[in-house]
Amino acid sequence: MSGNTINLRVGCEFAYDVSAPTTVTVQVRPRSDASHKLVSETWSTTPPLPVDEYSDVYGNPVKRLVMPTGDLLLRYDAICAVPDEPDPDGMGAEQLPVEQLPGQLLHFTLPSRYCLSDELMSMAWELFGQTPPGGARVQAICDWVHDNIKFKYGTSNPLTTAVDVYNNRIGVCRDFAHLAISFCRAMNIPARYVFGYLPDLYVPLDPNPMDFAAWMEVYLGDRWWTFDPRNNTRRVGRVLIGRGRDALDVAMLTTFGPATFRSMTVWADVAAEAA
Repeated sequence: MSGNTINLRVGCEFAYDVSAPTTVTVQVRPRSDASHKLVSETWSTTPPLPVDEYSDVYGNPVKRLVMPTGDLLLRYDAICAVPDEPDPDGMGAEQLPVEQLPGQLLHFTLPSRYCLSDELMSMAWELFGQTPPGGARVQAICDWVHDNIKFKYGTSNPLTTAVDVYNNRIGVCRDFAHLAISFCRAMNIPARYVFGYLPDLYVPLDPNPMDFAAWMEVYLGDRWWTFDPRNNTRRVGRVLIGRGRDALDVAMLTTFGPATFRSMTVWADVAAEAA
């Protein structure tokens, strides 16, 4: 990592009430192939439990453990160095015709569980068909989603798809990402779902409680570019945790049994200087 950097403290804590031994997978550790650098990290469970770690099909780091009956606390805390500069500007990037796209990326142009690009295809072409292909078209999609979807917690659930978001015109950041991804795929632009930690650096403090953030990456030219329909601005300090077709591929926690979610706390801010 070259240039100026900022040290961020990122992490989260989850509380569960487990009524029978339950396997859970956890995705909260930053990936190793993004713009940040992991400086230090701690992981703990209360009570202490053994943990299996592996990388999933998309290269996301995953922890797997068996939660015992009773109260359980999961905690992850890390220091990451991030570039002190905004996301690279993809506005001028070109859109490749489908026949020139890398074959391994074509599945990112297809519908997925939450991104029903086939059902939104006519609407996508009606809204954006006259925009210049490439980064300008992706930005037009982000502008429309940002301007037409209202952000509000508690307005979606694990069954909410991009079609629901389009019809209801309300959602959280994952819903903004799902709708923008669907529009991009409908127009043959490879797009994938991304989530991670996002501090409020160089922007007004967000009045909404800190949570994990979701955005998207689109493939233009010869690389992936970051676009954020929820915030609709190039931001400083993204710490990427997971990538996939949509939120189903990169759930923070997936439980395989009777565990009741009690609470979640997330943090992402400039790290305090060491004494």
